[in-house]
Amino acid sequence: MSHISVAPTAHGAGYSDRFLRQDETRDIVAATLCPLPLDGRRVLLIVPDATRTAPVGTLFRLVHELIGARVQKLDVMIALGTHPPMSEAAINARLEITEQQRATRYADVEFINHAWDEPAQLRHIGTIPKEEIRALSGDLFEMEVPVEINRRVFHYDLLLILGPVFPHEVVGFSGGHKYLFPGIGGPDILNFFHWLGAVIANPKIIGNAMTPVRAVVERAAQMVPIPKAALCMVVAQREGENGLAGLYGGAPEAAWREAAGLSDKLHIVYEERPFHTVLSCAPPMYDDLWTGGKCMYKLEPVVADGGELIIYAPHITEVSVTHGALIERIGYHTRDYFLRQWDTFKDIPWGVLAHSTHVRGIGTFENGIEKPRVRVTLATQISEETCRKINLGWRDPATIDVESFAGREAEGVLLVRKAGEMLYRLKEPPAWARA
Repeated sequence: MSHISVAPTAHGAGYSDRFLRQDETRDIVAATLCPLPLDGRRVLLIVPDATRTAPVGTLFRLVHELIGARVQKLDVMIALGTHPPMSEAAINARLEITEQQRATRYADVEFINHAWDEPAQLRHIGTIPKEEIRALSGDLFEMEVPVEINRRVFHYDLLLILGPVFPHEVVGFSGGHKYLFPGIGGPDILNFFHWLGAVIANPKIIGNAMTPVRAVVERAAQMVPIPKAALCMVVAQREGENGLAGLYGGAPEAAWREAAGLSDKLHIVYEERPFHTVLSCAPPMYDDLWTGGKCMYKLEPVVADGGELIIYAPHITEVSVTHGALIERIGYHTRDYFLRQWDTFKDIPWGVLAHSTHVRGIGTFENGIEKPRVRVTLATQISEETCRKINLGWRDPATIDVESFAGREAEGVLLVRKAGEMLYRLKEPPAWARA
């Protein structure tokens, strides 16, 4: 049986003023998959969990319709990274299928949660040498980085990545091979490149396509010996409705590059001046601060020096389902707080350190005194005691009238009703935010 060869190009379409029609979406998926020699082959569809807005179910149904009868096996793996596993009901909701459909039409499809912290589920596929890491990181690091991936991928002849592209605090823009690393990767590569992004700093990474972190992700992807293709989505909101503004299929690097170009146009809001108060409302899909921290990442660039960003999320009850104990132990701090005391913190998982710095934001640590640039306040169900312990501010969400923040941009107050995916930037970024 011949090797599956995916051309190093991409095709698709994207619009800034409308959504793709159903027939356009189907044509792009068909043009991506139908020319591939998939008869009798095994295909693994890699999709995001529920913390990404995207019509995953629509694309899943199209893929199944177009190749389900041709292939020997079509399964789905949830690219969780370090997020907790999804329940069966949550998986059904993510794929937009009913329990009955899963038991009948999709009975032959296996749905798999990635488990990043179970060594038996991972396979070592190589090591990025320290000389390469030095070059890729711009001389910031010189160390070997082992690369592991979910061993189940070796049961398949094609990995089909299906996910949206948004500005991202660690890698620049999400999507593409990021669904492999950290999506279904092991802890070493995950911890390394998250900390690399944190050392460079969120405002200098987010919304930039070609970053050192992206370079590391692409290098790790080269080590995966299985053919790969991607369907990269760009989701937009118009008149209160989410829809597919763009879809690009083909080789993951090429499809991601096209999608990132459209995301750059649709997902970045430019403001004339900074705001002293930002109310950043977390949508229900962020069910802990680990994911809800995106409400800080995407808005930090427009908070004025000394200003306050409030993460308003009355539904959030805990810091992190997976990493809560560690975060409560170290708290939320600026990058320099950790770097200046590296011997104390170097053995904490670097991905946890990175999350901590991203939520706390830019700041300094000199002569034992930490000075964050902005105040970060939680208006959640996390207790005041816990907020103080982890070095964040606290407000009772019941005391916040969301509508009282609306329409006050001229006063320096910004309300973002659904935060976490749209990036806010200043038209003239200050020195601390420049790459």
